[in-house]
Amino acid sequence: MQPFELSLTEASRALRARELSPVELVESVLDRIDAVEGRLGAYVTVAADAARAAAVRAEREISGSGPRSPLHGIPMGLKDLIDAKGMPTTASSDVRAGHVAERDSTVAERLAAAGAVLVGKTHTHEFAYGLTTPQTNNAWDHSRVAGGSSGGSAVAVASGGATFAMGTDTGGSIRVPAALNGVVGLKPTYGLVPRSGVTSLSWSLDHVGPLTRTVQDAALVLSATAGYDPRDPASVSGPAADRFPGGGDLRGLKVGVPRNHYFDRVAPEVEEAVRRAIERLAEFGAQLVDVEIPMARYIQAVQWGLMVPEATAYHERSLRATPDLYAPDVRILLEAGELTSAGDYLRAQRARTMMRDAWARMFDEIDVLAAPTVPMTAARSDQDAVEWADGTTEAVSDSYVRLCAPANITGVPALTLPVGHDRAGLPIGMQLMARPFRDATVLRVGRVYQEAAAGTGRLAPVAT
Repeated sequence: MQPFELSLTEASRALRARELSPVELVESVLDRIDAVEGRLGAYVTVAADAARAAAVRAEREISGSGPRSPLHGIPMGLKDLIDAKGMPTTASSDVRAGHVAERDSTVAERLAAAGAVLVGKTHTHEFAYGLTTPQTNNAWDHSRVAGGSSGGSAVAVASGGATFAMGTDTGGSIRVPAALNGVVGLKPTYGLVPRSGVTSLSWSLDHVGPLTRTVQDAALVLSATAGYDPRDPASVSGPAADRFPGGGDLRGLKVGVPRNHYFDRVAPEVEEAVRRAIERLAEFGAQLVDVEIPMARYIQAVQWGLMVPEATAYHERSLRATPDLYAPDVRILLEAGELTSAGDYLRAQRARTMMRDAWARMFDEIDVLAAPTVPMTAARSDQDAVEWADGTTEAVSDSYVRLCAPANITGVPALTLPVGHDRAGLPIGMQLMARPFRDATVLRVGRVYQEAAAGTGRLAPVAT
């Protein structure tokens, strides 16, 4: 096994045991990027020289006083919305061409303090306003979408071009590409991981979280990045970082299985794989409980009613100054936001409050909700819509956001992990959700499943 193939947990263990050096690990990842990047397009910027220098420092520090954290010496990618001092933050947009961050985001600062090695900035759908990341190809099939908006981060992790990466999630932007590329993606509880120094799409829906090879890897990254930050108005004091270990067994745990919404208009292979995975949770001791998803008919209206006007407000100045620099799909959405009335926005806010209350009552009956992450595997890059068995036609982007949006609206933690492949060999993801600040619960359930399931956490078979 080459060093780039190791999960974060495996690499950290090898570094601590002095069986592997940070220099060897970083060089292996950089070589992997050189070998596959031409096919995948995961990175906007690869900071090879800076990464090598950081690896040398990490090796010296680990050899001296030992590792600062499990992340010390581990190569990572940052979505190109997340500031790292001295590096470009372009949001994969011509609007931001030449922009260089003057200081670290809180997430970058905390990861640097933990000793992680930044190898580059990963592509996003422009300003995170889309679900495909058109610059990037799916790691399992280059003719298909990577998912978005954190597509570059997911593909980098799935291909071995980063041991872990950070993304953002406003309507599924961590979970969608994670599911489509067969990796783990965690959207933490709203406010748990600070967003200061991170370009916003929709401030009341934005989350920052990790994309990793395994659930345990995600727990380690969450431990390093979670915690209160006075620079982020939405930041909250959540559980202590060491409360995210995952694992254990599932005896006494109630897992909700949705009767509606999450299995409506879902590809048969996706439904079969996810239901099979849910049954495995019962084998591990969990009790399965049928639940009704409250206010399901309003989910997409509330998501768009919040996101569209907030995104337009954020971009108001640059949209008027340099509208032609935006990609056509993003510009259309931003201009549509100018037509949203204050009354519509306030109604969406009110509906969100009602939905949060209804979901809280649902979680009084269960500990975890288990469901498909997305209703279908990766679409073809030239595919605009999907036709469902009931005769309805749905835009690809609407399809991908439909099952992820509730966790953004309600702010609950949501974890996706791979649970199989379809007949074409494309990954299928299962999503686990819990009440706010029960991030440790979804990690616990995900880790129990993943450690018992064969073939999870493997790299995509990218030809070199």
